[in-house]
Amino acid sequence: MAERGEILFGPDETTQPRQKRFLTEESQMQVRSVIQDAKKGKDYLDVMGLDFPYCHPVSLYQELVAAATPDSGIVLDFFAGSGTTGHAVINLNREDGGRRKFILVEMADYFDTVLLPRIKKVTFTPEWKDGKPKRNATPEEAERSLRIVKVIRLESYEDVLNNLTFDEESGQEALKLFKDDYLLSYMLRWETRRSETLLNVEKLQNPFSYKLRIHRDGETREQPVDLPETFAYLIGLDVEKRRALEDGGRRYLLYRGITRDGRRTAVIWRETSGWTEDDYRRDRDFVTAQKLTDSADDIFINGDSLIPGARALEAVFKAMMFGQTE
Repeated sequence: MAERGEILFGPDETTQPRQKRFLTEESQMQVRSVIQDAKKGKDYLDVMGLDFPYCHPVSLYQELVAAATPDSGIVLDFFAGSGTTGHAVINLNREDGGRRKFILVEMADYFDTVLLPRIKKVTFTPEWKDGKPKRNATPEEAERSLRIVKVIRLESYEDVLNNLTFDEESGQEALKLFKDDYLLSYMLRWETRRSETLLNVEKLQNPFSYKLRIHRDGETREQPVDLPETFAYLIGLDVEKRRALEDGGRRYLLYRGITRDGRRTAVIWRETSGWTEDDYRRDRDFVTAQKLTDSADDIFINGDSLIPGARALEAVFKAMMFGQTE
C-alpha cells in the first residue's frame, strides 16, 4: 500500500499513519468516519410551511447519497417519511447536473400532507420562507430540476374486499361464513372471478374507464385505475415512448420499450366496445399506417384484433398479476 501511495503519513512520528481512500468513477466523495451536521431537519420543512414531528437534515442525506450513488443512479428509500431523500437528490442534481432518480415508499397519511407537497415545492424552487417561494429557480436550476414525478398507489386489502362481487347469491352467503384462508382462497378463485379487483377481463374493452371502489378519508368512491401503466410494470417494460393517438374520435395509447429479456415490445390500448368487423379492419389499417408495431418482437393489444403478429394481453395480464386465479 505504501508503494502504491495508499498510506498518508504525517509530518513526524507523533501522527498515526492513515489509509488513503480514493474516489471511484461513480462516487463524488468518500464518506467520513464521523459526520457532523448541526442543521436541524425541521428547518427545511418549516420554511416551506410543512409540519412533521421529526426529520433528518437534507445536508446529511446529500453527503450520503453523493458518496454512494453515481450521478445517474437510482436511490430507493422504502421508509420515506417526510421525503428527505427525494429533497437531497433534487439538491444534488441541481449542484452537479446529475440525473439521479429516486423511489420513495410511504404508507402513512403524510405521504399526501407532507411528502408529496415537499417534493413539488422543492422542484419549483430551492428557497422558501414562511411557506412561500423566496425566489424563482434560476434557468440553470430549472434545467436541472425534476421533469416528472410519478405517483403509484397500491390497492389495499380493504380495497380488494370492497370490490369483490359474486357470480351467485350463494357466494354472498359464503362471504359471511368464511373462517380460514382456504375458504377465502376458494371463493376468490371461483365465486369472484369477474370482480374488478381480480381484473374483470370483459371490461377491458374500455380500459381507460376501468374503476375500483376505493375507501379514503372515511368514504368510498370510485376511482379510475391506470391499467396500461400497471401492465407495463408487470411485463417489466422499460418504456422508451408513450404516445397517445386519435383516429376519428377513437383514442389509442401506445407503449414502446424493451423488456428485461431484451425483447422490443409494443403495447396498444384502445376502446373496442361495440366494434364490428369493419371496425377491426379500420383498426388494423390505422396501426399499420402509423407504424405502431414496426420492429417489435412482441405485440400486445387489449381485446380482439386483426393486427398481424399481435396477441391479446388479457391472459398475460391476469396470469402475471394473479398466478392461476381464473
